[in-house]
Amino acid sequence: MRLALLFGTLTLAFALAVLTTQVPKPRSLEAPAAAFSAARAMTDVEQIARAPHPVGSTEHARVRAYLTARMTQLGLSPQEQTGPLSPGSIQRLKKAGGDPDAANNQAINLVGVLPGKDRSQPAVMLMAHYDTVVGSPGAADDSTGVGAILEAVRAIKARGPIERDLVVLLTDAEELNLDGARIFFGGHPLRDRIGAVVNLEARGGGGRAAMFETGHEAGPTVDLFRRAAMRADGGTTATSLAVFMYEQMPNGTDFTIPKDRGIGGLNFAFIGRPAQYHSADATPENLDKGGLQHLGSQALEAADALLRAPALPAKGPNTVYADVFGRLMLSHSAATGWVLLGLTALLGGFAAWRARRATGLSAGQVGRGLLDGLWFLSAGLVLAQAVRLLAGPMSSRAASSETYYVLLRRLPWMEAGAVLTILALALLFLTGARRSRPRTVAGITAALTALVLLVGGFSPVLLGAGVIAAALSLWPVKAPTSTWGGWVGLIALVFLFGCIVQGAAPEAALLFVWPALLAAIAAALAALISPGLTRPAGLIPPAVASVLGGAWLMGLGHFVFLGIGMDLPGALALIGLLALLFLRPLSPPVGAVRPVLIGAAACLILACGFSLAARFAEPTPAVAEALP
Repeated sequence: MRLALLFGTLTLAFALAVLTTQVPKPRSLEAPAAAFSAARAMTDVEQIARAPHPVGSTEHARVRAYLTARMTQLGLSPQEQTGPLSPGSIQRLKKAGGDPDAANNQAINLVGVLPGKDRSQPAVMLMAHYDTVVGSPGAADDSTGVGAILEAVRAIKARGPIERDLVVLLTDAEELNLDGARIFFGGHPLRDRIGAVVNLEARGGGGRAAMFETGHEAGPTVDLFRRAAMRADGGTTATSLAVFMYEQMPNGTDFTIPKDRGIGGLNFAFIGRPAQYHSADATPENLDKGGLQHLGSQALEAADALLRAPALPAKGPNTVYADVFGRLMLSHSAATGWVLLGLTALLGGFAAWRARRATGLSAGQVGRGLLDGLWFLSAGLVLAQAVRLLAGPMSSRAASSETYYVLLRRLPWMEAGAVLTILALALLFLTGARRSRPRTVAGITAALTALVLLVGGFSPVLLGAGVIAAALSLWPVKAPTSTWGGWVGLIALVFLFGCIVQGAAPEAALLFVWPALLAAIAAALAALISPGLTRPAGLIPPAVASVLGGAWLMGLGHFVFLGIGMDLPGALALIGLLALLFLRPLSPPVGAVRPVLIGAAACLILACGFSLAARFAEPTPAVAEALP
């Protein structure tokens, strides 16, 4: 029964994750006037993205004239703001084959205003850039953002008068060095009136759009957005974890400029279909219309809520938040994380107490379960990186520009390989088979670590992971006498991680706190129903938690991989560890280990096949860097 339950819950979790990461259906031209319509926005995208339009090109001037006419039709009274390109931008444009002299080394912003009822109040800004890189029509980056803003303005007007001014800023030269945003916030007369910014971006050609960045001290802004986002088509994709991760990265968008000035707001983008990023294939025909609907609908609801609020949100403490399957957004204060951790400890302790009375669970068994989890995490980091080697250069940022875009096109293949790798290791982990040949497992782990470090480049994190995995493989461990030791040990490990992250970065702690709490709830219920986990009914709580928690983690892992998967696919090992919180009590009995091991081997072979196939599906041009 456990074997059927294990594969059944994995299948249901995967199906739910796929279902909840889909984009909403694009609305037609006949959609209600107050709603966002991707079809209406596409009429602008098709005109804007007719051809590449980098700064200084003839197409760039044509697009600017078209946008000026459209903004005039919407009653925005557009004006041009001109400013100098930075020296770095001029060099970058020349290197890419553009002609800065044709634009007199100038960037030209378009600025329009939709007046509100009280013009003395701080204004809300909708912002996107209308320039592209050389060679790409930029249907997604950022014609989608521009088209979505024009459609959002139309819908806002259809909803009636607004409380405060709406400023529309279509920036120039974002692709060079964020020059247009720097020029506006460096000296435009309206800059000091901006109280909140909603920025639209893209890195790819579609998929669900995420709210991935906020201003500083954005708790009240997020609270307003949480209420508004549920009105958007497809709900929202947003987590404080994504905001925290993005702030640790060197990336920047136009939103970076007002954020550095202390202006609050929200930043949206989709990053699916990565092959279209800065590509000649980024045409209106290839654009994901559902992604446009999701991006524009969220931007509309966020901007509309800000425009009609009695007062713009003030600065306040950051909150911890995440969407649940895009349909519900949970939020709590940073300090509440400690309360949730305390509840996790109480529920986990109750489950351990019941299990001790029924099965003789000891502290040593829990400790061994904790070390098992640490082995899985460290071994997963190494194994995922090793399989990733088959797909090409390990450091995308150190690669040439051309190789970087090749790796982006390979990203879906890499994700399939990484997911199958972690699944293979999880199945191996659940069988406990690694304990039968500890020296062999340790030797393989050491060899893979050396391979990753020699071919992929030195990394202290991977070196440490390899050493830990090899050492734990050799650690003398007795076979578990019950499932409880491994399960409670995993909960204890994630609980400890949660405490550490809660103290250092509470906005990111939800990644550990929420799954640990769900696992502790499932464990407490299972202990009440069947303290020895001998009755089938006792497996129902972990099975339900596996479907719900596993699907949520898979969806989260998908967006994490799109963001950092080229360089650190081993991050999915952490997602795998968290999923094992729910799957551990569904471990197959001794008599059913063989089919699970066969499944693990099949997954690993497929993982290597997908990763290696990336080289042939998206070959690197001869002029690019040689692959390892």
